[in-house]
Amino acid sequence: MLLSVVMPVYNEKDTLVEIIRRVLAAPVELDREIVLVDDCSRDGTLELYPQLDRLFPNAKIRVVKHTVNQGKGAALRTGFAEARGDIILVQDSDLEYDPNDYLKLLKPLLDGRADVVYGSRFVGGDEHRVLYFWHYVGNKLLTLLSNVFTNLNLTDMETCYKVFRSAVLKNMRLRSNRFGIEPELTAKVARGRWRVYEVGISYSGRSYEEGKKITWWDGVKAFVCIVRYRIAD
Repeated sequence: MLLSVVMPVYNEKDTLVEIIRRVLAAPVELDREIVLVDDCSRDGTLELYPQLDRLFPNAKIRVVKHTVNQGKGAALRTGFAEARGDIILVQDSDLEYDPNDYLKLLKPLLDGRADVVYGSRFVGGDEHRVLYFWHYVGNKLLTLLSNVFTNLNLTDMETCYKVFRSAVLKNMRLRSNRFGIEPELTAKVARGRWRVYEVGISYSGRSYEEGKKITWWDGVKAFVCIVRYRIAD
């Protein structure tokens, strides 16, 4: 069984090599590939790609490059199309999410109980960095609104860690280019009546000074996407 780790990348020269190392070291007994989708980085990240074969000589790493910056949603669409695995896992290219959580994320899928697994930053006893109160409030409000429209009882719709059986994504038409991809994926998973599980994960959020990219405006657009994808394909 092959695990495809799809990783959108945008201006992550300081973290990319380390997150690849952590993904490859994650304690899961599955063959794995990493699909890096560079969304037109401008900070020197592009210079790292030719070094990956030397740094990780036995790893299955593929790089796809966007010539124009399009956003996380567009990068995920590209990555999903390129993924060859039986299971597809979304991994951010910063260090906020810990690949050591892969065991927990994959277990419901490998046990045959789930088709989709979300990693929640808000359940369980795992450690998390204390940062922005209003981000927390925004996440909870967006998750609540998403639950109202999808009739799911998630605690963290906006989480990066989403894991899918490949069949879930195979015929899913995704449209969002930016962070609206999170509510769109959730709405279409709910519409497909797939079996969804949620597990607690650790979280080491970063500040804007450290490179965090999401803004309040992305929250507004996510709100619009929640309503839109309740009634539209």
